[in-house]
Amino acid sequence: MMQTKREFILVLVLPFALATAGCGTASDSEFSGLRVTVSIVPQKYFVEQIGGDHVRVNVMVPPGATPATYEPKPSQVRALSDAAIYFAAGVPFESAWLRRLTGDREALMVVDTSEGIEKITMESHRHHDHHAENTLDPHTWLSPGLVKSHATAICEALCEADPGRSEAYRLNLVSFHAELENLDRELRAQLENLTSRSFLVFHPSWGYFARDYGLKMFPIEVGGQEPSASELGRLVDRSRDENIRAILVQPEFSQRSAEIIAREIGVEVISASPLEEAWADNLRRVAGELSRVLSDREDE
Repeated sequence: MMQTKREFILVLVLPFALATAGCGTASDSEFSGLRVTVSIVPQKYFVEQIGGDHVRVNVMVPPGATPATYEPKPSQVRALSDAAIYFAAGVPFESAWLRRLTGDREALMVVDTSEGIEKITMESHRHHDHHAENTLDPHTWLSPGLVKSHATAICEALCEADPGRSEAYRLNLVSFHAELENLDRELRAQLENLTSRSFLVFHPSWGYFARDYGLKMFPIEVGGQEPSASELGRLVDRSRDENIRAILVQPEFSQRSAEIIAREIGVEVISASPLEEAWADNLRRVAGELSRVLSDREDE
């Protein structure tokens, strides 16, 4: 845990709507569980797998936004007054905002669910770009194996904030871990026998996913910078050398460079957001798309 405030007041776990019953819906006024805030949408999925009906989750970076540049709205900041826990994920948004959002809230437990995970460096197409190569990859939630660590941290925090339901949270954790292991086996089987194992990606979000399943990811941009014309040319040449057949593009970012490369070398563009709430289904879909494209013809 990154910054657990042991002195937080458990009374704040109860909905503040009791004092403003006329302002909320009936379901809000009757809710007696934990209100928590998370940084990114996939964390909402994880928290709900552990907390079930006993949690209400507010997401700070909404669908369609990127954790690299998002600035929270005043209404989101106000919503933190309800929260018993803030679950961080180790994303860039938190470097700029987390202390400002939580620093004066003594009753708020702050938990970085990525803490303790050994992070890899972000890959770069610029081999001389030492800054990019030394940037740690925050996208740990795209690995089912690493999500087990996220889930354990979530469970521990929920049990501490709401000890009366700790048995339910721990049983849900066991069930979720089993689901993660099954998903991991499913993805391994789906990506096992490919005729090509390399793919391009605009933003290098899929490093842990590629590492887990024996794939090779070549990023088009790093640090928000699109490649120059000469760098695009080198990427096209490398794509041909590596028998690359797919480019993953992220709807939260520009797709111009990816589309140029796709036209030049005749590869398929696959839209794949790392920030989907339907997290497990999203990984299945990405694996299925890669399996289809990277297995559809024999190497020449």
